[in-house]
Amino acid sequence: MEQLKKSTDKAEHYQWGHHCDGWHLYKSKNLSVIEEKIPPGSGEKSHYHEHAEQVFYVLSGIASFEIEGEKIIVMARESICIKPGTTHKIYNLTDSDVEFLVISTPPSDGDRINVE
Repeated sequence: MEQLKKSTDKAEHYQWGHHCDGWHLYKSKNLSVIEEKIPPGSGEKSHYHEHAEQVFYVLSGIASFEIEGEKIIVMARESICIKPGTTHKIYNLTDSDVEFLVISTPPSDGDRINVE
């Protein structure tokens, strides 16, 4: 039986962007739940997903998003939904780490198109 209980110390880990970290807490053909961390001054490139709808839920810190050219701040214990085809990026302008969950359906692996 697949282990259903996971934490970042037991989950599959990967790095992205400039020293950003991600941990796959759950991964199936229909759903992905990832915990990610962005250090100060880092982030990702603008992109969109053709099929994946994503919810970002900030656990700690202050996340900055650019969504279709609009800048949006998302505080700890707030979430934001990104619909398929929507150009977006997340970054950290503060001096503390930003930790958040990314919930994607279907999973966004192989569904990312960079625009910058």
